[in-house]
Formats: sequence, structure tokens, C-alpha cells
Amino acid sequence: MTPLVENPLEPGLYIVATPIGNLGDLSPRAADILSRADVVAVEDSRVTAGLLRHIGVKRPMLPYHDHNAEGVRPGLIARMGTEAVALVSDAGTPLISDPGYKLVRDARAAGHTIVTIPGPCAAIAALTLAGLPTDRFLFAGFLPSKAGARTTAIAELAGIRATLVLYESGPRLAASLSALAGGLGDRDAAVTREISKKFEEAVTGTLSSLAARYADAPPRGEIAIVIAPPGDAPPPAIEDADAALAEALTRLPASKAAGEIAKKFGLDRKALYARAMAMKA
Repeated sequence: MTPLVENPLEPGLYIVATPIGNLGDLSPRAADILSRADVVAVEDSRVTAGLLRHIGVKRPMLPYHDHNAEGVRPGLIARMGTEAVALVSDAGTPLISDPGYKLVRDARAAGHTIVTIPGPCAAIAALTLAGLPTDRFLFAGFLPSKAGARTTAIAELAGIRATLVLYESGPRLAASLSALAGGLGDRDAAVTREISKKFEEAVTGTLSSLAARYADAPPRGEIAIVIAPPGDAPPPAIEDADAALAEALTRLPASKAAGEIAKKFGLDRKALYARAMAMKA
């Protein structure tokens, strides 16, 4: 039987951020919502049970994670019509690197109330510790575990002019840092771990130096990697522009060839047109 609560919540979905380490980071509002929810959708009931004990309440819990989400989601959506459903992850803000967005999507489609209770997020906390630019950043989740897929994913990130934030596990950390150095260049970076816990740390250096540091000593705990954005692109070599211009002249008039190469290489169109005419002569 569901324990009765005073001042019950309005039916709907409540997205509740939970601590990423220190239980003292649970906000009073989050504690209040959890204490009054009719059911709490959880990743791991053992983890959330510890959090509920910390605030001195007992609430019904329902597992909702990668392996059962498709089967469980319709029932949760139906319950939101008459009950308050709180969604939590094991740590941090739900929907960040987990499948919760589908629950929000379907709850909205069903016309249910959706409320977010913001709080801790490891990606944002890592940014504050890293000492790297924060005006523009991209959260990229976990890299693929297989080498080929990981290389492809890193190549997609290489041209993004923003600080990058990724999650990683200790056993995979050194290999990921090495792959990142190879695919992105040896950028400045930070490895943050155990955020908000007793042994919180942020180790900074280049990607290659960090890969070497952790090669024989994989760290424990939850890890976030923060990587500086790329530097300014080097100016194109004149030989590359000449080769591209010569190729363009085989299929375009000189004026259009100069315009195409000027746009591609960021060079002066008039100078390229003069060069194109010299080549044709």
C-alpha cells in the first residue's frame, strides 16, 4: 500500500536532480518533492533507497532504466494522469546521458504536467573545476567503447569550436585520452573525479600527458573529462590553394574558380582571379 502523505502533489512528472556525491547537495525542494511523490522512477532502487533514508522518508519505487524503459514507460505515463511521478537518476540530473527524455516527450504528448527540480550535474560541476573556457561548451556523453566507432566520434568533435565535456570510466580513461589526443591534437584538458566527495580532484595537463599519467594507474570513481576548444586554424599553404585553383579551372571559368577557392580557403578573390588568369596563360 502506498504511504499517505499530507499536502499531496498535483499529478504529473517531476524531474528531480539528486546529489552526485555529497548527500548534503540535495536541495530542500528536491527533498520535499521526493517525500510527497506517489511513486519514484529510479535507475537502481538500492541507490535511491539510501537517498530516501537520508531524508527520512519511504516512497514506492519503480525501476526505470535502459533495459526496461520501453516496457515500463506506458504504465508510468498512464499513472501521471492521477499520480505524481518523480524521476531520478542514480546521481545528478535525470536525462543527462540517460533515456529519460523519452518519458518527458511522451508525458508532454499525453498532456501531463511536467516540472523540473534543478540541482547537481557532473558535467557542469566539472566545467567549474577545469579552468577552461566556459562561454561555449558541448556535452558529448560517453565515447563508444569500440576503437573504430570511438575514432569516428572523436573526428566529429574535432572541428567544434567549444570546450568539450565527456564522461568516462576509470578502466577506459587512458585509452580514451590517448585517442582524444590523436584525434583532436594535444589540447589542454582536465580529468575531474569524485566531485563533491572527500577525494574530489581536477588534474590538468595536455591530453597526452594525462593519458601517460593514467596509463598504469586507472583512477576510481565517476570521471568527467573537460577539453579545451581548438586553437586558431593555421593559414592555408599557398601550394594547397594553387592545387585547388588548378583543379577548379578544369571545370569552371576563371572568375568562378577564383570565387570557389576564395570561399574555401578564406583568401582574397581578386588575387586568386589574377593567379587563375596567369595559370590559364
